[in-house]
Amino acid sequence: MLPEDVIIKPVLTEKGYDGIADKKYTFKVRKDANKTQIKIAVEKMFSVKVKSVNTVSLPGKLKRMGRNEGYTPATKKAVVQLTEDSKPIEYFKSLS
Repeated sequence: MLPEDVIIKPVLTEKGYDGIADKKYTFKVRKDANKTQIKIAVEKMFSVKVKSVNTVSLPGKLKRMGRNEGYTPATKKAVVQLTEDSKPIEYFKSLS
């Protein structure tokens, strides 16, 4: 799998912004990606050193449209902690 296939997009929320100062970055990733694949993908895409990866699988929410109901797609998030000697990710640096 290519790094571009593993990481879908960054998650830009208030809680995500709080971690930028501590070099913690949040990404939306593929549901079938494991921690090792996420670590390799972040290191290759952004040229940084990853200390740890925490993941959480989010189930889809039940939504209604009139009398019809269904679920939104399930997703997976990864919180990536960089090492202290690693440089920050430039994309997030411009947002803080």
